[in-house]
Amino acid sequence: MWDYDEVTGFLGQWGPFQLLIFFLLSISIVPNGFNGMSVVFLAATPEHRCLVPAAANLSEAWRNVSIPREMVDGVMVDSKCRRYRLDRLLNFSAQGLLPGLDVNVSEVETEKCLDGWTYSRDVYRSTIVTEWDIVCDDNWKEPLTTSLFFVGVLIGSFTSGQLSDRFGRKKILFATMAVQTGFSFIQVFSTSWEMFTVLFVIVGMGQISNYVAAFILGSEILGKSARIVYSTLGVCIFFAIGYMLLPLIAYFIRDWRMLLLALTVPGMLCIPLWWIIPESPQWLISQGRIEEAEIIIRKAAKMNSIAPPTVLFDPMKLKDLRSQHQRKHNCLDLVRTSNIRVLTIMTVLLWMIISIGYFGVSLNTPNLNGDPFVNCFLMAVIEVPSYILAWLLLRTLSRRYSISSILFLAGGVLLLIQLVPSDLNILSIILVMTGKFGITAAFSMAYVYTAELYPTVVRNMGVGLGSMSSRVGSVISPYFVYLSAYSKILPYILMGSLIILVGIMTLFIPETLGVALPETIEQIQKITVFKCMKKSLVAKVFRAKNKNPHILKNTAL
Repeated sequence: MWDYDEVTGFLGQWGPFQLLIFFLLSISIVPNGFNGMSVVFLAATPEHRCLVPAAANLSEAWRNVSIPREMVDGVMVDSKCRRYRLDRLLNFSAQGLLPGLDVNVSEVETEKCLDGWTYSRDVYRSTIVTEWDIVCDDNWKEPLTTSLFFVGVLIGSFTSGQLSDRFGRKKILFATMAVQTGFSFIQVFSTSWEMFTVLFVIVGMGQISNYVAAFILGSEILGKSARIVYSTLGVCIFFAIGYMLLPLIAYFIRDWRMLLLALTVPGMLCIPLWWIIPESPQWLISQGRIEEAEIIIRKAAKMNSIAPPTVLFDPMKLKDLRSQHQRKHNCLDLVRTSNIRVLTIMTVLLWMIISIGYFGVSLNTPNLNGDPFVNCFLMAVIEVPSYILAWLLLRTLSRRYSISSILFLAGGVLLLIQLVPSDLNILSIILVMTGKFGITAAFSMAYVYTAELYPTVVRNMGVGLGSMSSRVGSVISPYFVYLSAYSKILPYILMGSLIILVGIMTLFIPETLGVALPETIEQIQKITVFKCMKKSLVAKVFRAKNKNPHILKNTAL
């Protein structure tokens, strides 16, 4: 069998060529950290209340009590969506009556915010919420904005692999970078929420496609050891760097249009990379473009100061490779047998709930007590040690026990938040950061674990299904955040419970550490839950047989 890694092994693992590709592709991931979480600040909801027009002829006393008070999380605050009927207040004011003395204000009828809202400018000068009044009866638009972005991510994750297989890794990488950057720039000039949201869907499509294309390109160009570090640490940590830079930029730019413009500029700086980053030689060979692949490999050898062999590719071996015909597999093979069907269901649930937890905690940052910029920065910083821990665990310890333990940690601390007194803000943030730490580690480990569980013939489809399930989870996650409007701890209670449940489920998934990767569907390890069910069934049959041996005399297991 022809082996690309064996043929190009003379290049070494960490020469100047590999280091250049590693860092340039990783740098191209940084803008994904911007766009992936920018909605935290673009669609933030400042404190607001009904607007009482300045032109309204109200006395100072009546203007001060024009907004009713209501109980929220045990604290009396001004209503955000109601005001006392303005015509009644104007009548009382004209008669010279005083609130609380001549009129019981609590008995006055209320009405909606007919003249709009007034927003606090303490944190944000403007967001899309303040721009188009996405509050009260229209507050459903806020989570929908984020969900539609992730719908774009879902579409992009579905199409990007197919496009890069057809047109090449490099072309799709830079085309999707152009889509992400170009449509983000157009978003700056949005004239309505509808226009902004449609463009946001397209930005989401480019955002994930860029990430996937860079991931695949680096994995195919780099050697084995460099590939592992790139796949587990390179792209992940540089995404976290972009995530960390987001709150720093947002702190100095409080207007959403200018912030979006500032986040668009780094994407333009990636244009010169077109002339430096090569196409994947593996993809070129798969397309029969052997000469182009050979040119790239010889340039890499020259950069590494290594003399390449006179003949790189044996024509006979390449011919044998093309002549091999194997049975085609499709997505139905993921549910063809009962064993792989249960594995697929578990994979879908694992990825979906981890994604709900990851994005739910990340998007809920503005609802935490304290400075939203500091909180967002902390949520980003905690990802770096999380990725490093995941890498270390994958090298030495059990896959399922590692992921399950981390999920128990994440879910447990999220559930503990409800027990923290409201005045201990720092403790709440520490618990949320710990939850984010665990969820992020589990997320990065899920890629490797899923790839090891599925057999070679459907491995790409299995990982792709898991990735698509995570996108579905990201679409749902904004609505978990939306529940914070009713109770700040409710999202954490739901996410924590789901994460613990999926942690328990992970214990029934087969172990893959030190186990040979399956090649066929028949070689998949038996799901542990089947063994438990079988033992339970055997025990029940024997108990029943002892009680009534005549009825179960011919029972076969």
